[in-house]
Amino acid sequence: MNTADFTTTILVSQSPEEVFNAVTNVRGWWSEEIEGNTVAQNDQFDYHYEDVHRCKIELIEVIPNQKVVWLVKENYFNFTEDKTEWTGTKPTFEITVKNGKTELRFTHFGLTSEYECFEICRGAWTNYIQNSLKKLIETGKGEPNATGKPQTENEKRLSKS
Repeated sequence: MNTADFTTTILVSQSPEEVFNAVTNVRGWWSEEIEGNTVAQNDQFDYHYEDVHRCKIELIEVIPNQKVVWLVKENYFNFTEDKTEWTGTKPTFEITVKNGKTELRFTHFGLTSEYECFEICRGAWTNYIQNSLKKLIETGKGEPNATGKPQTENEKRLSKS
């Protein structure tokens, strides 16, 4: 049984501060429809993508330019039998300097292959970290989703369901 948490890593030329600022600009890379604050410890925000996915997240650890840990307090998927998958999990962003570049390691602690959503979530996180967040860091413009603006093939498919 593979129970490893989902992890993906990017390496960029920008500073840890620029990476941190992009990570905490959740509207700039994940969803334009984020409601609430996304920068400081104890901030809470709501994410939703149409009626496909909704969640409430609290920032439980924030170390500027080094680390951001989210706690998923509530979650709803319309495409899984257990609608609350993700509840209690911890998406985590760790920022380090390696060989003159800045590494961002994203690990969604608790998101394992046992979850029904794993394949869809792995694909979504890979897109949002490797593509959208990386573009936000490098160019100042990410590719967040919004109602009527699906960014992954699964979002396109699930939007039509």
